Amino acid sequence: MAFDRQNNKKEKTEELVEKLVHVNRVAKTVKGGRTMSFAAIVVVGDGKGRVGFGSGKAAEVPEAVVKATNEAKKNMVRIPLREGRTLHHDVAGRFGAGKVVLRTAPAGTGVIAGGSMRAVFEALGVQDVVAKSLGSNNPYNMIKATFNALESINSPRMVAAKRGKKVGDIVSRREYAATGKMEKEEA
Repeated sequence: MAFDRQNNKKEKTEELVEKLVHVNRVAKTVKGGRTMSFAAIVVVGDGKGRVGFGSGKAAEVPEAVVKATNEAKKNMVRIPLREGRTLHHDVAGRFGAGKVVLRTAPAGTGVIAGGSMRAVFEALGVQDVVAKSLGSNNPYNMIKATFNALESINSPRMVAAKRGKKVGDIVSRREYAATGKMEKEEA
């Protein structure tokens, strides 16, 4: 059985999408001069609704990326997606001075997002979304603001469970809001 578990772990790590978002060179001034190190931020996802991010710092870039990737794998969260391709509803997120607005999009739109947010959506598996970053363009704040927005998304199933209703009631109201009329009124 131990052999099977190892194979399962290898398969899980192979299917993860890793995106290097940013590498920053950091200089520390010490008695003998400056010591250089590198800080990396990485986004990891399975392309099916799970995504995480991490940052790592080391003397060499590859070491920093490995540290960031390991942290990202530990911090993965599940995000509900509509039809496996877009978000359930429009949402805004904020972290520090970084603000983001994420909007659902019809099929075929693609990922319209800049820089750090694009890496998050590609790792998450979102195919259609429109996103705008406002305020700070610092990659750390943009990613944290994007995760803040994504974690506040509720699927119809989650809303129905909270309110004690059926999923059909919640989805039919969404259709009512989009079209402006209910099926009962037509009859």
